[in-house]
Amino acid sequence: MYDPSHLRTFLSVAQTLSFTQAARRLGLRQSTVSQHVRRLEDATGRTLFTRDTHSVELTEDGEAMLGFARRILEVHEQATAFFTGTRLRGRLRFGASEDFVLTRLPEILEGFRHDHPEVDLELTVELSGTLHEQLAAGKLDLVLAKRRPEDPRGELVRHDRLVWIGAERLRLDPDRPVPLIVYPPPGITRALALEALERQGREWRVVCTSGSLNGLVAAARAGLGVMAHSRGLIPPGLVRIPDRAGLPELGQVDFVVVHGRRSPAAQGAADALAAAILAGGDRLNRSDEIRLRGADRRDGRAPRTRSPGP
Repeated sequence: MYDPSHLRTFLSVAQTLSFTQAARRLGLRQSTVSQHVRRLEDATGRTLFTRDTHSVELTEDGEAMLGFARRILEVHEQATAFFTGTRLRGRLRFGASEDFVLTRLPEILEGFRHDHPEVDLELTVELSGTLHEQLAAGKLDLVLAKRRPEDPRGELVRHDRLVWIGAERLRLDPDRPVPLIVYPPPGITRALALEALERQGREWRVVCTSGSLNGLVAAARAGLGVMAHSRGLIPPGLVRIPDRAGLPELGQVDFVVVHGRRSPAAQGAADALAAAILAGGDRLNRSDEIRLRGADRRDGRAPRTRSPGP
């Protein structure tokens, strides 16, 4: 009833909230992406997205289809692997950003290990900047991490907005330097936060530095200061700092999977894990749509929208 190619297109649009970005990820024309979504909507008899020239959003039926589409594709891929008799082997060195420590990435990795038990998966959790350095040095085969705005490398997994977060009871004094909780260099989020404050001419001081997300979250929960973080990955116990605090806009951030040097021994496994991450990108999220929209309304902002363009 549901064409796997249409389901893959649907998942790409759902993860990027952009028909343009989905087309780039899949190597399709934007008109083909629209056609796939329309045919899937015809097959279900339901509207899966609300869209206009400025935004793309999942409907309630679209949210429900996420889980169905992911499970259908998983079973389809398992059946294909079983009957073709292809078994991946070898060592795969995979690096994941600290940002994903509190998401459902372990479920994706567990599924990969189940489907490919003969792959020796080695996981490294580090700062995005460090992972890119290790990838360039040939120490990793595949990386899931943030990329800098000017960096074109990698396949887009999710596109998000950076926001300021902290403890709910935290109040910032506008006459004092902004207390910052940051990753050490070469943290990408750290660099973007400092650049934004410098552009605004706002004074700041570092109150906590940690290479561990858990360390940063502990400091933020204690009310020591604010940190820049992806809006869709806000850890439990922390909230967005409202606009009335006067902190500068941080802009957008892309999370991507990037391949290292194409080692024949690791290429098949790296391709399979990258495909699993791209297919399961909706799991790499801490905040559901309802909570995000509720927070926006409490802060007096319009509900979240996402441009369908690049």
